[in-house]
Amino acid sequence: MHAIAHQYIERRSGRLETERLYQDRLVLFFYGRVRESMPAVFRMLTSRRSTQLLGYLNYDTGWGSGACRRFLRDQQVCLGECLDDPSGFTSARQAFERKIRYWEYRPMPEDARAVASPCDARVLVGSFREHASLFVKDKFFNYEELLGRGRQNWLAAFANGDYAIFRLTPEKYHYNHTPVTGQVLDHYTVEGDYHSCNPGAAVLLATPYSKNRRVVTVVDTDVEGGTQVGKVAMIEVVALMIGDIVQCYSESQYDDPQPVVPGMFLRAGQPKSLFRPGSSTTVLIFEKDRVRFAADLLANQATPMAHSRYSLAFGQPLIETDVRVRSPIAHAVSGGRVTRSYVVIHDHLDPPAMDNGSVGNAGTVARPTASLPLAGAETEERRVVSSNSAKPSSVEKKDVE
Repeated sequence: MHAIAHQYIERRSGRLETERLYQDRLVLFFYGRVRESMPAVFRMLTSRRSTQLLGYLNYDTGWGSGACRRFLRDQQVCLGECLDDPSGFTSARQAFERKIRYWEYRPMPEDARAVASPCDARVLVGSFREHASLFVKDKFFNYEELLGRGRQNWLAAFANGDYAIFRLTPEKYHYNHTPVTGQVLDHYTVEGDYHSCNPGAAVLLATPYSKNRRVVTVVDTDVEGGTQVGKVAMIEVVALMIGDIVQCYSESQYDDPQPVVPGMFLRAGQPKSLFRPGSSTTVLIFEKDRVRFAADLLANQATPMAHSRYSLAFGQPLIETDVRVRSPIAHAVSGGRVTRSYVVIHDHLDPPAMDNGSVGNAGTVARPTASLPLAGAETEERRVVSSNSAKPSSVEKKDVE
């Protein structure tokens, strides 16, 4: 598995990129040979105590500001967006738990019915409907396990719905933001393990995201001032070296953080929680026929020219798209049709200079296109990706008569 490249499409530029997987060989060794031949050792390594120790050794042992800045620079992180001066970072934890000026660098969609990405991450979308083109059964998670055993009300509410999986890599901004506006109906923790979210580990271990410890928040958006996409479950999943998820909702920037509790009204795009450092995963679940995913995410995911460990393991194209927090990933469905859909437009703006002297990427404007039928209707969408430039050369949409 370690010899297989894992690629994704960078949304703002449209480029096909190869991911540099952190500690890839070591992770695959643990999830291959150790898991099979030494199960007791494997269980110990994925326990809470081990993940806390590994987190301390990796993130709290004092790299020094120079090493932190080199890591962020090598990962092409725009240091200019940091709220605090990155020259003061003296440990990896400070770098990975950094705050950013999201109100400047991560604009929200103008449309109040858009669902926003909850984090800087690589996303896949899917459906629980068995005959849907996006159906992938029991690969990333088991539906009944994910929401927690005995949660029959939520299992019924989201039956045959849709989902989006957001995989955060170690260099990412690690705050989760609220993807929708609405009132919290439920908020609870499901205990579990601390498995890695490395793509290789995810395919070697069946349904890893429903085995890990996770925090579930259910939001009703069909309220006054809400996003109007029905109930939405936001599931924040721990991972190896992610021992904690701090709930810290803020109405303005990062001011006056509050724990999330039932009855609270959340506004889309605001900071909600912080993953303690490492790589981790957030899953959104939607009710049936309430959202339509962005056209570019669907087209990217079906790209046949990219190499993905998910595609190889599961026998269908599953190419992630790298998205930014607060960018549009879906939209409310109205009367069986989407009132508007989003395609990323690559505007040629002058990008901000990065702290290291190189150039970062400016935010791309997501613009509405004509309305599109609901998933499952007879619509053909195709994105053409050049194998030479690895840039999408066109997006074609055609309604089938």
